[in-house]
Amino acid sequence: MNSIGNNIIDDNNPNPDLIEPLQHQTQHHPHPQHNPLQTQSQPQPQPRRPRGFAATAAANAMGPTNTATGKGKKEREKEKERTKLRERHRRAITSRMLAGLRQYGNFPLPARADMNDVLAALAREAGWTVEADGNTFRQSPPIQQQQQQQQMAAFPVRSVGSPLSGNSLKGCPMKTAVECQPSVLRIDESLSPASLDSVVIPERDTRTDKYTTASPINSVECLEADQIIQDVRSGDHDNDFTGSQYVPVYVMLATGFINNFGQLVDPEVLRQELSHMKSLNVDGVIVNCWWGIVEGWNPQKYAWSGYRELFNIIREFNVKLQVVMAFHEYGVNDSGDVLISLPRWIMEIGKGNQDIFFTDHEGRRNTECLSWGVDKERVLNGRTGIEVYFDFMRSFRTEFDDLFVAGFISAVEIGLGPSGELRYPSFPDRMGWRYPGIGEFQVSVKAILILCNSIEAAKLCYDKYLQQNLRKAARLRGHSLWARGPDNAGQYNSRPHETGFFCERGDYDSYYGRFFLQWYAQSLIDHADNVLSLASLALEDIKIIVKVPGVYWWYKTASHAAELTAGYYNPTNQDGYSPIFEVLKKYSVTMKFVCSGPNLEDHEALADPEGLSWQVINSAWDRGLSVAGENALSCYDREGCMRIVETAKPRIDPDHRHFSFFAYQQPSSLLQGTICFSDLDYFIKCMHAPRGKGTEVQMKETYQVICFPDEVVNFLPFRRG
Repeated sequence: MNSIGNNIIDDNNPNPDLIEPLQHQTQHHPHPQHNPLQTQSQPQPQPRRPRGFAATAAANAMGPTNTATGKGKKEREKEKERTKLRERHRRAITSRMLAGLRQYGNFPLPARADMNDVLAALAREAGWTVEADGNTFRQSPPIQQQQQQQQMAAFPVRSVGSPLSGNSLKGCPMKTAVECQPSVLRIDESLSPASLDSVVIPERDTRTDKYTTASPINSVECLEADQIIQDVRSGDHDNDFTGSQYVPVYVMLATGFINNFGQLVDPEVLRQELSHMKSLNVDGVIVNCWWGIVEGWNPQKYAWSGYRELFNIIREFNVKLQVVMAFHEYGVNDSGDVLISLPRWIMEIGKGNQDIFFTDHEGRRNTECLSWGVDKERVLNGRTGIEVYFDFMRSFRTEFDDLFVAGFISAVEIGLGPSGELRYPSFPDRMGWRYPGIGEFQVSVKAILILCNSIEAAKLCYDKYLQQNLRKAARLRGHSLWARGPDNAGQYNSRPHETGFFCERGDYDSYYGRFFLQWYAQSLIDHADNVLSLASLALEDIKIIVKVPGVYWWYKTASHAAELTAGYYNPTNQDGYSPIFEVLKKYSVTMKFVCSGPNLEDHEALADPEGLSWQVINSAWDRGLSVAGENALSCYDREGCMRIVETAKPRIDPDHRHFSFFAYQQPSSLLQGTICFSDLDYFIKCMHAPRGKGTEVQMKETYQVICFPDEVVNFLPFRRG
């Protein structure tokens, strides 16, 4: 039987593309053989239409025009771009929604949350039980709760969503001659404090103008102001931090009281500065001990006399002291000169061996701090980098042993990079960097083509110590050609999409890119491990602090370019902070995070400071680290301070986690008047909420919104306005 001649198509034919050509072949047989058995068989199936690539091949066989194909390809490319833009916009909206749920709703969402995590968190908040496999059900309430609900059902109530009218309480005497029973106000503590409907009062009977309770003594007419306040204070309030955890506040002492010769200057101005701090009820003061001043002229010759006088004056004001081991430069004046440089003998060594400093893509040296490459290289007058740090810290511990024994010095912060932060100097202002540039990797290798008998690639390395480590890591990986820095990572002020390395689906996620970024981040982790291991020996049982930067710009992109150049391998498919926190945990270090104050959610830079803060702080808390905070210099206004307070002490955190302390970094001396004292005093009171009256003005406004008109607020025990 000839299936082709009779046009029989098998449904299991794996090549449906051949249907049309085979049908054309049957036209060449005008007299096919007739078989009577086939006429009585079942109806033959209809030939299936080719789809996908087969349809394209069949269409090409029919002779399609090139013009139509070109237009279709362009349309598909445009649709792909539109899809990418829609997806990027959707991700930005999702990121803001997740940040809001974490900060204002205290939902324990993981760092890489998806919609399943959000639905599960919302379901649990509503009282449902969500198991790991997704089974969701509601458990029956306890018997006691059911009885309470039945009692409440028999008791008519109404929600107080807006203040009572002023006429309803006119003529109501706030003084009472009888002993009032507990107030009729009830607050459901199981609900979120953001819900104003949780405050209810009994429904008034319009016929008798009395409340439906059995005793008329529970009416609002007999409630005293103190009793009203006590009832309302029994719940939490959105804009009130009273009753929250106490967070100590330390203020950074302005630089300049110790000159470059290690001498104390302006002791009377110092006392006035400390007097202002004391009037604000600060818990302590932070002082930078500059390596470039104490060991500024000769190696292992330490001048502590000026700091001894400074510490004695601070001790007169009965406040605690935190000291920063500042192994970095500070400030640049108008002429470009550094105000406090690295020690002079270090700079002399650098003139003959510039590889002790970091080097950028253009080969420019950065003298903000020493390169990690010299941590174990004896190039500093016979000592390694970590030995120099250790000797400095041991000298400090020995010199001020009496202050440690007395408990006056409460903690020591170890500077691990530029500005004392644990990061590479990837975005220095002196090199022309401006926000929101991605910065540059601080490992530079330039390729030069040399024409000999054949073309060979020779590498000119500008940081030979780090390059030696990179070359060793590449050999161990089996790819010697990977011993180089990326050549398509842009400049300091580039944007991610302008580079081939950081753009979407760029080289950062290639095999070479992942290798280089892991090595780059691991070098930073090893530097922290090496220094902290010796710091724990030099300082013995003193609490150690490490400052972690907040590199929040380009956080909403896939590559997180600014974090990558700073040394944090934290793209969307990696967690770059956990490995660092494991090292900090090994030495029981307090992690101090630099918090951004104002809403810096720059859409152009795809910045997300809240999302970064949530990831870093919760990752540290989950690993059992003590967490502290420090403000950026640009966020000392009231709005910025209040955002920091909400970050420092989340109000509905079930684990009651909060900052161990907060370091307030002032932009200038308090005596210069650039800081609003009322805002700073307000900020400190919010941090010290349990010991003071708290935020009374905001408390007054909260009462008025919940259930009281202006007439009642007038009787509350604080002033209006």
